[in-house]
Amino acid sequence: MQGCGNDYIYVNGFKEQIEDVAKMAQRLSHRRFGIGGDGLVLIGPSCQADFQMTMYNADGSLGAMCGNGIRCLGKYVYEKGLTNKTDLLVETKAGIKRLKLKLLQGKVISVGVDMGVPGLLADEIPVVAAPGVAISPREPVVGLPLKVLEHTYEVTCVSMGNPHGVIFLTPGEGTLEALNLSVLGPAFEGHPIFPDRVNVEFAEVADPGHIRMRVWERGSQETFACGTGACAAAVAGSLTGRTADVVVVETIGGCLKIQLDAETRRVWMEGPAVTVFEGEV
Repeated sequence: MQGCGNDYIYVNGFKEQIEDVAKMAQRLSHRRFGIGGDGLVLIGPSCQADFQMTMYNADGSLGAMCGNGIRCLGKYVYEKGLTNKTDLLVETKAGIKRLKLKLLQGKVISVGVDMGVPGLLADEIPVVAAPGVAISPREPVVGLPLKVLEHTYEVTCVSMGNPHGVIFLTPGEGTLEALNLSVLGPAFEGHPIFPDRVNVEFAEVADPGHIRMRVWERGSQETFACGTGACAAAVAGSLTGRTADVVVVETIGGCLKIQLDAETRRVWMEGPAVTVFEGEV
C-alpha cells in the first residue's frame, strides 16, 4: 500500500506470525531482491486501542510512527472487514492515534489522523550538544545553525513521535530539485547532535498555505513522501512565522493537508491511502 508514494508492505498479524521481523523487513523491502518498499508494517491486536501498528524501516530498524503508513492501515482494516468503524484508535510506539476514514462507495479514499502535540524541546526530540554546537535540553531548537558538509544550514527540530530536522532553503542553497539528497541525507541523519538519528526535510515555502518538500527518512533513504515529516515541516513553518495554521505540503508523491491548532499546535493530517497489490511470499 502507499500514501503519496510512501510505500509499505502490510502483514495481517491476526493471521500471520513472523519470527525475525527486522530481518524480514530488510528482505521484503529490497526493491531488487524482495517485494520492494520503504518498510514493513504489522497489523495486530491491541489491549488499549482497536489495532496496533508495528512499523519497521527498510534497513530493519524499528520505527515509532509513520503518518502515511497509519493511513493505509486504516484503509486495510476497514476494507478487509476487520472493523466496521470509520473512527479508529491505533496503538503505535509513539502513542495512540485517532483515525477518521473517508469513504466513497464503501471504499476508503482518504484518512485523517490526529497526530498529537509535537515535541519541541531538545530533549524530547532528542537533540544534544556536540563540538561547536550548544544545545539547551529544555528549549526548542529553532533556526539552529548547523554545519554539514562545509555548509551551514538553519535547522528547526520537531518530534512527531520520531525526530525531524526541517531546513527551509534560502536562495543561496539552491532548489529542491538540485539537492543531492543521497549525499546530504546521510550526513544529516548521522550527525552527532541526533543521538537517535533524524529524518530530514528540505522545504520551500511557495506561499503561507503551501510548502514543497523533499525528505530523507532515517533507515529508508529518500522517500516519495513522509507523513510525520509533512507534519514537522508545517510545525516548523509555523514556529518560524513562514506558514499559516492550515497548509498543504507537496511531496514528490503527492499532497498532504496539515492543520495545526492555533494554541497547542496539535496536528491533524489528512491524505490518500492506496492499495497497490496483494500477493503471497
